[in-house]
Amino acid sequence: MRPSGRDLSEMRKVSIETGVSRHAEGSCLIKVGHTHVLCTATLEERVPPFVKGSGLGWVTAEYGMLPRATNTRMRREAAAGKQGGRTVEIQRLIGRSLRAGVDRVALGERQITVDCDVLQADGGTRCASITGGWVALRLAVNKLMKAGDVISDPLMDPVAAVSCGIYAGQPVLDLDYPEDSEAGVDGNFVMTGSGRLIEVQMSAEGSTFSRDQLNTLMDLAAKGTAELVAAQKAATA
Repeated sequence: MRPSGRDLSEMRKVSIETGVSRHAEGSCLIKVGHTHVLCTATLEERVPPFVKGSGLGWVTAEYGMLPRATNTRMRREAAAGKQGGRTVEIQRLIGRSLRAGVDRVALGERQITVDCDVLQADGGTRCASITGGWVALRLAVNKLMKAGDVISDPLMDPVAAVSCGIYAGQPVLDLDYPEDSEAGVDGNFVMTGSGRLIEVQMSAEGSTFSRDQLNTLMDLAAKGTAELVAAQKAATA
């Protein structure tokens, strides 16, 4: 029934390759099906002015897509002179999602910036960015701990994200672009490794949905994020 031939509750193939950037404190290339995102984490011994003097650390994110990440070339946002609304919304989502798993007191007054650059898009780029962004963050924090710059691990619980929706009247896990573009209901679920919710973005894209359907989608999301967290742990072991 699904264009890819997957079962309703089946994820696309996930792979996470770490250490792909020689200069970044943490990096990975995450592939979720044909969606490929390069994630890098940069450590700085400073924080934004609104955090300075608080003793708290800060984690933020930036997101972008290469011009040929999609079927047709997109103009670079730098050439347009400003970021689009979608880009701003996604990078804010990534930042607050990652911060939800961080003990900012334990991190100390320093900042980690996670850059997520979409090399190839086939649906779920924000979810792949969050999942890969956590891996890059984990690797950067590992270096802090190895150097003895932090006393205790500031990363409390892994963070991962997956999309779920209703396609052709059926609840499905991990939508690719053909499904995403035709789904009656589309949602993104950000969760911790312990199964707690960080954020849920749900919208009707042509049809409404019931409470029972929402519960089914949440169950699918829990299954998908558990698989992603297992992949994160395997990549950073």
